[in-house]
Amino acid sequence: MDRERESRLIDIDRIRADTPAASWRAYLHNAGAALMPTPVVEALKSHIDLESEIGGYAAADRESGRLDAVYGSVARLLNAAPDEIALMENATVAWQMAFYALPFCAGDRILTAEAEYAANYVAFLQVAKRTGAVIDVVPSDAAGELDIQALERMIDDKVKLIAITWVPTNGGLVNPAAAIGKIARAHGIPYLLDACQAVGQMQVDVEAIGCDMLSATGRKFLRGPRGTGFLYVRRPLLQGLEPPMIDHFAAPWISRNHYQLRDDARRFETWENNYAARLGLGAAVDYALAIGLSPIEQRCRLLAGRLRKGLVAISGVTIRDLGRTPGAIVSFTMDGYEADAIVSRAAAAGITIGASDPSSTRIDAEARALPVVVRASPHYYNTEAEIDRLVAFLAGLALR
Repeated sequence: MDRERESRLIDIDRIRADTPAASWRAYLHNAGAALMPTPVVEALKSHIDLESEIGGYAAADRESGRLDAVYGSVARLLNAAPDEIALMENATVAWQMAFYALPFCAGDRILTAEAEYAANYVAFLQVAKRTGAVIDVVPSDAAGELDIQALERMIDDKVKLIAITWVPTNGGLVNPAAAIGKIARAHGIPYLLDACQAVGQMQVDVEAIGCDMLSATGRKFLRGPRGTGFLYVRRPLLQGLEPPMIDHFAAPWISRNHYQLRDDARRFETWENNYAARLGLGAAVDYALAIGLSPIEQRCRLLAGRLRKGLVAISGVTIRDLGRTPGAIVSFTMDGYEADAIVSRAAAAGITIGASDPSSTRIDAEARALPVVVRASPHYYNTEAEIDRLVAFLAGLALR
């Protein structure tokens, strides 16, 4: 089935009915924070209402079955097991809990990509400062993707971690996550994948990818609430990891001088949580699964491709995306306009887009001398007419 036919499997009218704001604004900022569908909002509100009526503890007890089911939903999304899932307050905490649980010594090497996200890279720098570990950046190939052959050449017995961002924040690049996984597995090297911008816009199968750890957020393409995220840790690795911080939920206090870590990924969690947000996350995952990640991915790529095609025809616009098969984050600059000015003018015209600062992906941005770029990120609930509306708006700016 081709991309256009598969994308038509989506009932766009029903989905837009579940997205009320879509009726009055062209919302193309899903790489920042997507619009939540009505079932997600209802899940949040109903639990808050329940807490207001019977208290937080009683509400959590009453909804314990639904809360526990969120682990199963996330596991289905990733093709993982529920005991390999930890629910976190955001993707950064999820990533950090995995990364800081890994032991590093002087001379140990961390391999990463040129387009690595700032939050991850500063953590590499901190661990390098503390332990003497070394950060080695794998070069990109001619298409801008992590160079698989270069990665293979850089492997030695000092490499203790491969950690990359699958879909970087500053453009359409989709790094070859599964090819990296094959190398990591072949050499027995732990592989940490930041899937923050991938989950919700594309199919994610941890078995096919071969990653040992994966972090993601709820608020972006998954269309969940802010303040939600999750961590996947492959079971064989999980048993050898001690979280950098624990409480009595992660590690019950079994005697005066001893604690015992949980035997599942919830060892990375803490006792207190935002249960309304968790139910919202579960609703978002279930909503995406009901539509189907394959049709979602195909529609995202179709809309992003339409946008890129429109941008090419506008004088003064330069598309800044990389990769052989770019995803649904479209980055560009426009002669005579700062990115923030374009974003502001678009907002006044009822079009929501965003911008990405070079400091978010400093190595890639410096290598390509990127300024702040405009970032438009369509999702499956957007229409072709909204894409054309943005293109027409930008074409109008170019004529001024």
